[in-house]
Amino acid sequence: MDKVSITAIILTKNEEMHIERCIKNLQQICQKIYVVDSFSTDSTCPIAEQYGAVVVQHEYVHQAQQFQWALDNLTIDTEWVIRMDADEYLTDGLIKEIKEKLPTLPETVNAANFTLRVKFAAHKLRFGMLRPVKILRLWRTGTVFMEQRWMDERLVLTQGTTVTFKHHFIDENLNGLTVWTAKHNQYSNREIVVQLDKKYHLFQRRESDTFKKRGQKKSSYYRMPPFFRAAAYFLLRYVFFLGFLDGKAGMVWHTLQAYWYRFLVDSKLYEMEKRLGKNPTREQVVQYVEHYFGIKIDNK
Repeated sequence: MDKVSITAIILTKNEEMHIERCIKNLQQICQKIYVVDSFSTDSTCPIAEQYGAVVVQHEYVHQAQQFQWALDNLTIDTEWVIRMDADEYLTDGLIKEIKEKLPTLPETVNAANFTLRVKFAAHKLRFGMLRPVKILRLWRTGTVFMEQRWMDERLVLTQGTTVTFKHHFIDENLNGLTVWTAKHNQYSNREIVVQLDKKYHLFQRRESDTFKKRGQKKSSYYRMPPFFRAAAYFLLRYVFFLGFLDGKAGMVWHTLQAYWYRFLVDSKLYEMEKRLGKNPTREQVVQYVEHYFGIKIDNK
């Protein structure tokens, strides 16, 4: 079956380990592939161009800002657009489903959700999630915007309805745990800034109803005592949601992703409280975030 009228957008920064796999995977369905790069210093861009992608450079602030810039500035003349991270790929089942279902969708359907599965240490994790992660990844051109936030950004559909496809896509990072932990160390800074923003209104942002619902769920987590909540979340996923059934891969994944990462966030919040006190001013928080986290607060 021929390719569908789809343009792919991939955001990159030093993704030479993944970009070939991602592009080859998307070429099975896409007419055009954009790589929006933030000045990689490795071979990401030459590899992307070698395999037929159009590479565009743009300075990176955060994922949401970068993707909205892509939506606003790339020339997209296909009916549909798909978003993929460089370390992700579509399963054969999802590729077939896209080819078969997309041309038959009614005009009222403007987007499709895909289910995310994680592959870690060559093992596809099957257990330990509170619920399947379903993410809007495919949409009719011009029908979405990207929430502007530092973490857990989502595309928001502005018109029409959404369907959820049966098959899933895979997140499989090949860089190893040294890179993974370094990246999640940076994610912990962003997580903290998101929480501080709720109290100190650090950023102007465009919120959706979905954004507010997710924020309410996280607020419930952050109402629990620091450090205890990290342990409770780990036990919930690893024990009660059977994460241990994924063996050693599940043990490592849930210990790092559900416990270590959450414990690191609480540790950094504790450190900030010791430096600034329990009720710092907004100005003090802005200075702290910019100095210790390297996150620029533009709208002071």
